[in-house]
Amino acid sequence: MIMTIIMYALMLMLLFIIGLMLQRLFNGPTIFDRMNALGVIGADTIMLLVLFGFIDKRPDMYVDIAISYAILGFIGSLIVAKFIGGKKI
Repeated sequence: MIMTIIMYALMLMLLFIIGLMLQRLFNGPTIFDRMNALGVIGADTIMLLVLFGFIDKRPDMYVDIAISYAILGFIGSLIVAKFIGGKKI
């Protein structure tokens, strides 16, 4: 019971951090602030998926989804970084 409450509190804190990073994403003064916000949002989403898996008592399914999301986020950041750098892929 107490672990479930702790996990819900962690989920709320992660959602709060995602909200702050969304503000940084839309109002960031530089592209580097926006890229940093995207990275933090991606990492927090992965943690939310894993926490939700433990609450749902099916962590195996949610961990697989989180790993897939992490791979897609990594590839997406590489593509955006190459685009910003102006080099050919």
